[in-house]
Amino acid sequence: MIGISVYLGNGPISDQAPYIRKMKECGFQSIFTSLHIPEDDHSIYRKQLYDLGLLAKELEMELMADISPASLQTLGYDWSNAERLLDWGLTGLRIDYGVAEENIVRLSKKMKIALNASTITPKLIDELKQKGLVVENVEAWHNYYPRPETGLGWTDFQNRNSWLKDEGVAIMAFIPGDHTLRGPLYNTLPTLEAHRNASPFSSFLELKNRGKVEKIIIGDIEISTDSLKQFQAYRDGEILLRAEPVKLKDKSIIQKVAGVHTNRSDNARDCIRSVESRHYASIGKESIKPENCIERPRGTITIDNENYRRYQGELQITLSNLPADEKVNVIGRVIEDDLRVLQWVSGDQKFRIQWMEG
Repeated sequence: MIGISVYLGNGPISDQAPYIRKMKECGFQSIFTSLHIPEDDHSIYRKQLYDLGLLAKELEMELMADISPASLQTLGYDWSNAERLLDWGLTGLRIDYGVAEENIVRLSKKMKIALNASTITPKLIDELKQKGLVVENVEAWHNYYPRPETGLGWTDFQNRNSWLKDEGVAIMAFIPGDHTLRGPLYNTLPTLEAHRNASPFSSFLELKNRGKVEKIIIGDIEISTDSLKQFQAYRDGEILLRAEPVKLKDKSIIQKVAGVHTNRSDNARDCIRSVESRHYASIGKESIKPENCIERPRGTITIDNENYRRYQGELQITLSNLPADEKVNVIGRVIEDDLRVLQWVSGDQKFRIQWMEG
């Protein structure tokens, strides 16, 4: 499952609704919101949360709220009746501190409960289970880290997730946004420090393939239109790679390689190879003349020219730094933000090149 973050202090829900609806249309199923951000005006929480809950119910989206005893009291509830928030459209609560074990167990029988993945201990899990915890309704949520240099490292993250999986607990982590960022630092909101300046889509793929997580949520307020296109394509089974073309005498080649490609099932060590490009060989009846046969650093998009004989027309994207070759024309380069995506274009994976206008 993948989701978004909606912050109650970021303006009326009616103003944020178009973005939420758009994300739902693109396959995002979960909403996270927080009710104890110090710099927000807590007096607006009740109305904002109610409006957000109505929208979540309408869109059939999960709604999880990060909550503390003080913010719960602001809403007019306490831990003895917190499950009444289900009537507001909430699916569950993220509980971090100040809650008795008995209340956690009781609430797990009524709604979804998210515990802090970094502070859960084997002793706590055992005690909760002994008291009747409904493990199927419990998730372990990692934090996001606004301050640079404080995000988690991969090793500790994966080790903890392995243990949590053994306990039967589902796991969630945050990835950064790349459009409207959350204050007060505006330095993105990832769980992993390695994702601090990475694109949302590349961070998503890394978590999905390496992170041992079941749920991924964008921590920041919005992602860009370009990033959203990548998530849309992925929903349809494609990996969208953004690239910049080089200047060529034969400009038609750039357009001729548009469309969906499939990496060969016997995927090569040094490059992604398009199955489809071999089918149309020379991309038309005319031969491809040698042009721009230069060095091919990782992420270079190439077409084999007539000097490669029967390989003429093969489209490749380099996965390592390769030297210049008089048989290979360089036609473009994958943008920096998407270089981390290349490792996930596995055998039989479909991909599409989106040429960025300069």
